[in-house]
Amino acid sequence: MSSQSFYKRLQTELQGIEEAGLYKRERIIESPQGAEITVNGKKVLNFCANNYLGLSSHPKVIAAAHKTIDERGYGMSSVRFICGTQDIHKELEEKLSKFLGAEDTILYVACFDANGGVFEPLLNEEDAIISDELNHASIIDGVRLCKAARGRYKHNDMADLELQLQAHKGARTRLIVTDSVFSMDGTIAQLDKICDLADKYDALIMIDESHSSGFMGKTGRGVHELCGVIDRIDIITGTLGKALGGASGGFTSGKKEIIDMLRQRSRPYLFSNTLAPAVVGASIAVLDMLSETTALRDKLEENTLYFRKKMTEVGFDIKSGTHPIAPLMLYDAVIAQKFAAKLLEEGIYVIGFFYPVVAKGQARIRIQISAGHDREHLDKAIAAFTKVGKELGVIK
Repeated sequence: MSSQSFYKRLQTELQGIEEAGLYKRERIIESPQGAEITVNGKKVLNFCANNYLGLSSHPKVIAAAHKTIDERGYGMSSVRFICGTQDIHKELEEKLSKFLGAEDTILYVACFDANGGVFEPLLNEEDAIISDELNHASIIDGVRLCKAARGRYKHNDMADLELQLQAHKGARTRLIVTDSVFSMDGTIAQLDKICDLADKYDALIMIDESHSSGFMGKTGRGVHELCGVIDRIDIITGTLGKALGGASGGFTSGKKEIIDMLRQRSRPYLFSNTLAPAVVGASIAVLDMLSETTALRDKLEENTLYFRKKMTEVGFDIKSGTHPIAPLMLYDAVIAQKFAAKLLEEGIYVIGFFYPVVAKGQARIRIQISAGHDREHLDKAIAAFTKVGKELGVIK
C-alpha cells in the first residue's frame, strides 16, 4: 500500500469524528419512500424526507415511469447534443417553463449540476456574483468555478445586500443569488425586496427553488409566485428530486438567451448523460397533476400549520415560519443524535443535523412535513417528540 501516512491520517480523523459523536450513519430503508417506511424490519413514520407532496411512490407517478420505460427504454447512454435528446425531454422542458413562468428550460441530472453549471458560461472576471451567506453548497461550489468577483451578504439581510451591490457597482453585470427557501431553517427569501434592489442597481436575480417548487405560492409555482415576482426573476434552478416526484433530475429555467448559452457551454450538461426516460416521463405526469389541482399543496399547508402549532404549544423551540421544514432547535450535537435515536425506538424516523451541515452550536432535528401524512401520523409524532423531549430534559 502506498503512502501509509495518508491512510493513517484518514483513520485518525474518522476516529475523532466518531469520538465527538458526529459520525453520520446511514439507516437502511427496506420499502418504498412514503409517510410510512420500513427500517430494520420495523415500520416507522418518516418525518425527514423531501417528499413534500407525497408523490415519491404515488401510483400515477409509478405508472407513468413504467409506461415510459416501455415506450422509450431504460437509459440514453449519451449526452444531449450527441444522441441523448428524446421528444419527452423537450416536452418536460416546455412544461417546466410554463409551470415556472419562464421562456425556456434546460434539464440536468441533478440540481447540484444545474447550480454547478450556471455561472461559468454566463459570467467572467468583468462581472460580480452577490450571494446569500447561507446558500446551498451547490451554489457555493458553482460560484467557485466562475472567475467573477464574489460578494456575500448576511443571511436574508436586505441592508447588507444593498451594501454589496454598491461595493460592486463597477461590475459589468451583477447577479444576486439566493435560495428561495433555506433548507436547514425553512426561511423564505424576501424576493419582493430583492427584486426592488435589483431594479435599483440594475442587477440580475437567480433563485434556487428546490425546496419550494410544486407547493409554495397559491398554485404551487414557488416562492416567486408567493412573493408576486414571477416576471421579475432572471434565472431559476430547481430539482425534480423533492416535491416534483422525488427521483432525481434538476433544471435551470429563464430567458431564452440564458438557456441557449447554457446548452452551448454548461459543462455538466455537455459532459453528463441525459436524464433517464423513466424520470422524465414520471416528472411530466407530476406536472400534469399539479396543474390540474392544488389539493396536495393545500393538504401540505394544513398539515404544516397544525404540526408547527402543536409542537410550539408543547414547549419545543421550533424556528418560526410557514414552511414544511420545521427545525427543532437542540443546539447540542450529541443531544440531537440521542433525540433522533430515541425517536426511532418510538417509531418516528428523523435525523439530527450538526456541524458541518449547520454552524457549530446550532444542532437540530429538521422535521419535514408531507402531504402524505395524515392527522393520525402527525399526532403520533407529536406524542413521541413530547415523550422523548421530557426524557432528555429538552422540555418540562
